[in-house]
Amino acid sequence: MKIQVRYFASLRESIGLASEMVDTDSQDVAGLRAQLIARGGAYAECLSNQRPVRVAVNQVMASDATPLAANAEVAFFPPVTGG
Repeated sequence: MKIQVRYFASLRESIGLASEMVDTDSQDVAGLRAQLIARGGAYAECLSNQRPVRVAVNQVMASDATPLAANAEVAFFPPVTGG
């Protein structure tokens, strides 16, 4: 299935893309993240499970267990602090 993946802030800068279409068989966010990490390079560094990365599916905050459906939008972004 096709998933629209968006990257924000420092993730976008490191990966070099604001968004991309990804063809995946992953059933949840964890599977998609693992697929992207497997690409290596900036993907592995930025999306590592040791890094604090937030995720939203269809503009709703999500967890690794959140299921995916065809044509979903998944956004990855670093934690945000305000002041």
